[in-house]
Amino acid sequence: MIGETTHIGNHVKLYQGVTLGAKSFPLDQHGRPIKHIKRHPTVEDDVVVYANATILGGDTVIGKGSTVGGNVFLMESVPPNSFVTSKHAELHIKKREERH
Repeated sequence: MIGETTHIGNHVKLYQGVTLGAKSFPLDQHGRPIKHIKRHPTVEDDVVVYANATILGGDTVIGKGSTVGGNVFLMESVPPNSFVTSKHAELHIKKREERH
């Protein structure tokens, strides 16, 4: 999903399931969403965003030459030439007690 106010630079690779979205819609005095303001991220040139990454916010900028790993959830800007990954929860497997 690519939000309508997203800016995408040149030579950008977006893999499947990437979301470039808004944190929220600001509302006017009548409670209606305000349209046509910058509410989606900017992705600069030569960026790679791997599968299922979510990048949110109109002030969020992914700097030139950066790589965003798969399954990353990001709501802040990253400087050029960054490598962004997330630490996932540890997997714990317990064996069930046998019941007779």
